[in-house]
This record gives sequence, structure tokens and C-alpha cells, in this order.
Amino acid sequence: MTQPETDSTPEPAPSIRPEVTAEIQARTGLDEPTLTTLVHRFYDRIQQDPMLGPIFATKITDWPPHLDRMVAFWSSVALMTGRYHGAPVPKHMHLPVDDSHFDHWLSLFEDTARKVCTPEGAAHVIERAHRIARSLRIAVRDANQTGVPNLG
Repeated sequence: MTQPETDSTPEPAPSIRPEVTAEIQARTGLDEPTLTTLVHRFYDRIQQDPMLGPIFATKITDWPPHLDRMVAFWSSVALMTGRYHGAPVPKHMHLPVDDSHFDHWLSLFEDTARKVCTPEGAAHVIERAHRIARSLRIAVRDANQTGVPNLG
């Protein structure tokens, strides 16, 4: 059983680039607890969302490990910690999604980020979310057209 968010504070991530991570944290106000809150609140919304919830429900049956991976992912993306070691494109490229799904995902993410993060932190993660969505859109579109994404 997982503990409520308020009862546990994640340990700060050891960074493979400590100076870069410290600079980003100072500039944006982002840290591991903030990213943990962002990820948990965002995916709470996703699970309840009539458009995206059913898609996620077909792929994710055990949410705590997924949330842990997503916190590590956003720690790597936002704070440059190097905590995430995975390949998100293959996991997404055959999902039954189109541009409207990505737009909706971004809208939910942006709204959640603005509620959880400082303005600087929200801008930082939102910009990265747009880059991620752009890459995944291309991979999904290519996979749906040819069966193989064009990553070149």
C-alpha cells in the first residue's frame, strides 16, 4: 500500500550532473518533491479523464511502479538527473492516439504544472512536455502510416 503524498517526501535524486541540477532547481524552484506531486496529480487526472483514461487503463494495471518511472523520467527531463533509463517511443508508437489526444494530454499537463509548480518551474516542464509530445506525435504518426517510426 502506498503512503499518501503528504506523509512521505521523496529523497532528493542523486544527479549525474549536480551543478546543472542545482542551477535548474535554483532558477525554477523544481525539486524531487515538486515533480512527485506534479506526476501524481497529473496521472490522477489522466486516470479520471474520459478521453485518455481508457487508453492508459489498457496499458497500465499497476500504477505505483508506473508513477515511480514517471517521476524518474521527469527528474531526468526537468532536472537533468539522469535517473530515467528507458525508451518511451516504442511504448507509445502503437497506441490508438492522434493529435487530439496529444493536445488534450498537453492541456491537462499544462494546467497541472501551473497549479503545482512555480511559474518558472511550470514554464520549464511545459516546454519540455511540448518537445516530448512533438517527438511522440511523429513516432505515432509514422508507425501508423508505415508500421515503423522514422526517427531519423
